[in-house]
Amino acid sequence: MHDVFTETGPVNLFIRDDGDTPLRFVRHLLRVVFGKSEREAITVAAQIEDQYGITCGPFPAQVARALLEAAEQLIRDDEQPLLITAEAADAVRPCDLCEAQRSATTVFLNDRRVCLCSDCLLAVRRSSEELPGDEFKYAVTALDWHFAGLPRNQILTRSRQFPGHMRADVQLAIDRLLADPIHFFGIHEERRYETIDIAALMKFGSNAPAIAPPQYQDVDIGEAEPVKCLVNGLWLCRSGDLRYAVLLAFHRDYGREPVLRIELAVPAGAAGNVFVQRTFADLEAAVDAARSYRGKILSLDADADYRGRSRGVTVHRLPTVARDAVILPDRTLRLLERNVLDFVGSRELLRKLGQSTRKGVLLYGPPGTGKTHTIRYLATNLPGHTTLIITAEQVGLLDAYMSLARLLQPSMVVIEDVDLIARSREEMAGPCEESLLNKLLNEMDGLKEDCDILFMLTTNRPEELESALAGRPGRIDQAIEVPLPDEIGRGKLIRLYGKDLPLEPPIIDEAVRRTAGVSAAFIKELMRRLAQASIIRDGGQAVTADDIDTAVSEMLFDGGRLNAKLLGGAQGMSAG
Repeated sequence: MHDVFTETGPVNLFIRDDGDTPLRFVRHLLRVVFGKSEREAITVAAQIEDQYGITCGPFPAQVARALLEAAEQLIRDDEQPLLITAEAADAVRPCDLCEAQRSATTVFLNDRRVCLCSDCLLAVRRSSEELPGDEFKYAVTALDWHFAGLPRNQILTRSRQFPGHMRADVQLAIDRLLADPIHFFGIHEERRYETIDIAALMKFGSNAPAIAPPQYQDVDIGEAEPVKCLVNGLWLCRSGDLRYAVLLAFHRDYGREPVLRIELAVPAGAAGNVFVQRTFADLEAAVDAARSYRGKILSLDADADYRGRSRGVTVHRLPTVARDAVILPDRTLRLLERNVLDFVGSRELLRKLGQSTRKGVLLYGPPGTGKTHTIRYLATNLPGHTTLIITAEQVGLLDAYMSLARLLQPSMVVIEDVDLIARSREEMAGPCEESLLNKLLNEMDGLKEDCDILFMLTTNRPEELESALAGRPGRIDQAIEVPLPDEIGRGKLIRLYGKDLPLEPPIIDEAVRRTAGVSAAFIKELMRRLAQASIIRDGGQAVTADDIDTAVSEMLFDGGRLNAKLLGGAQGMSAG
């Protein structure tokens, strides 16, 4: 040591990493002894673990001796094990700004280390408060740097939680609100089922959350490109003189729907409170707009699809069903359109006249008559409506579906095979089934009169419906039978499903005669079998009466009653 100080050359002081001295003390020493600003001290101290120490200097030998003595006295007073050594510098490095051969200290400026003489250091001291964070290893270091000079008990946080299925809209809103941060970091999640919060990010020690590459998941929203959604992220931002931090954490808990948590950290006081309120209001407004899913046909699904994209909400890409593709008796079709399409078109005037804009419609009839096809016709022809399709096994997600329906209204909520959850209480197997029924009834009752939500329920067994659902006005406003097709309907179905087959009028008439009492699904399958028979015989050049006879016999009689029932022709067996 004495040899170093007796030499005429400059001297570096090396603060060694001992693994025991708290970083807070190192920061304090850098400020008190070496004259670094608080943010400089935080940034320099953050390197101590990565580089096994930090170098201060070069200094003239006598200055280095005085600094070392002051540092050692501070270390003894605080009873810390920190070790500082003096080493001869190879050469005097010129000041990076003025190029004078009298450099004194290293600082961080404009995303790089620079060596500044004392005069230039004073000149840039104010700008050095905006030090970069690219040297940060832990979130606590970045947050301490960002809120330097502000005691932790003067930082407050507030948070909001959003359902996981709204993840895409929240991400798009966050991207717009935080487009120009000071710094942005990904955060390593050590334990998957513990929600990361800002309090946890401000911990020192071996379990301190580390800064990591941002992790994104592609979320399918039914567009050409998925939305790139962040798993965990920390933004350090500034609005005027107010510094704030934003944490996004996507929390997954086993057996429950994921939630997206947004937390803001601001200085305590009126300015911070006003900023938080304004930011959350902007975020809520962006989410309420729900541009990602509005006007689409949706169902909830927490699994990834075959492309590996996380869905949460599945967007069904259904082709538009034209009116002439809905083969129903004219009276039934007019009743359907009057109670759905015309009702929707009259909502504004109904509201002005003080009438309810919610409605419940029940479609009932034998299997295969076209109830689902009719729903598709409505879903693809309701202007501006979002359609939510709930199957019987998903009714446990009814709360989430209804929250989505309210957010995305005007909406149509479709519950298929409603008899499976709304059958007579006397037929229920236990309290779980009854609780699902009560949940459905409460949702249909609990809607405000001005909610633009249309319930479409389907069933093959209307006689089994619970009277509390089927017998009370205001829950179901109109029941519409979707019957087996009559003679005219069967002719239309044959022409629709056999439009590309070489069907002569006598063959169509024969097919109509032979299919009395069957469903639309039966006729669709019959057309496929006629096509197959024609291909085998002459490459698809003609369809004969023998083709019809063979296909109908296989479908109605050769396979027995079970086969006929499966194909939608059970009633046609007696008619045939």
